[in-house]
Amino acid sequence: MSILVNENTRVIVQGITGREGQVRTRLMQGYGPSVAAGVTPGRGGEETLGLPVFDTVAGAVNQVGAVDASVVFVPATLAADAAMEAMDAGVKFVVIVPDRVPLHDVMKLCKFAEEHNARFLGPNTLGCLSPGKGVLGMMGGSPEAARDFFAPGRVGVTSRSGGITSSIAYYLKKAGIGTSTIVHVGGDSIVGLPHPEILRLFEEDAETDAVVMFGEIGTTQEERVAEMIRRGDFTKPLVAYIGGKQAEEGTRFSHAGAIVEGGRGDYQSKVSALGDAGAVIVERFEDLPSETARVLAELNGK
Repeated sequence: MSILVNENTRVIVQGITGREGQVRTRLMQGYGPSVAAGVTPGRGGEETLGLPVFDTVAGAVNQVGAVDASVVFVPATLAADAAMEAMDAGVKFVVIVPDRVPLHDVMKLCKFAEEHNARFLGPNTLGCLSPGKGVLGMMGGSPEAARDFFAPGRVGVTSRSGGITSSIAYYLKKAGIGTSTIVHVGGDSIVGLPHPEILRLFEEDAETDAVVMFGEIGTTQEERVAEMIRRGDFTKPLVAYIGGKQAEEGTRFSHAGAIVEGGRGDYQSKVSALGDAGAVIVERFEDLPSETARVLAELNGK
C-alpha cells in the first residue's frame, strides 16, 4: 500500500506539449503509473509520446475515462485555473509543480478543492513517489535515476524541500532502509497538503511504520504536527530535522514559506514543540538514517 500514488493510478498531464511536460511525462511513463492522456488548449486532436492530446480536461475524461490524478505543468499564473478545471471535471487529486503561483490564486484554489471534495499537492512541488509503483511530478528526474535512488520499504518521507526530499530517501536506502511514499509538500507559504495532512495519510497507511520529516522555519506546519501527536492523531514514530537554525527574524530561508515573522515559525519553537510531543529530533541532517534505523529497531523489539 502507499499514499497518493500507486501502480494503479491513472494520470493526465496538463501542459503535456511543453518542454517540462514532455520530459516529466516520459519519467512517469517509464517509471509508472499509467498516463492516459495530455491536455493543452489549442492542441486537441494531436498526439505526443504516444498519447492523445485534448483541449480540455473534460474532453480528455470523456474520451479516455475517469482518471485519478492530474499533474500540472503550465505557467504559474495559469496553474490554479488548470487545477480547478481538473477538479471541475471530476479529478480528485492534482499535483501543481510550478513555483511562484500567486498567493491569492492558491487561497481561491483551497476553497474550490474543499467544495469539490478534491485535494492538491503543491504548488512549488516536485510531487510524490512510491518506490517501485509510480511517481507524480518530477521526482527522480528520469526512470533510471528513480530506480537507483529509491527503494521500497516501510518508512514514509515528508519534506518542505524538493532536493532534500530525494536526498533523505537516497540516504535511507544507503543505510538499508526503504520508503513507502516520498512526498514533497511544496515550498510556498500556503500549500494544499502540508505536513499535518500528509501525516494523517501515513497514519492510515498499514504499510508505513514510521515517518521521517524535513521541516524548516516559517509557517506553523511543524507545530501543528506536534499538536497532532499530543492529541493522538498521529501515533507512529516520527524522526524530524528542522532547517534554518541560524536564521534571524525576517530572513527567508530558501523557500517562500520559510520566513520567520512576528515571532512565529522560528527554529526553536518547532524543535521544542516536536520534542515535547515525543518526536525524535536530530540536529544534524546526516544523522537521519542512523536515528531512523534505531527507531525501527526499537519498534521491532530488536
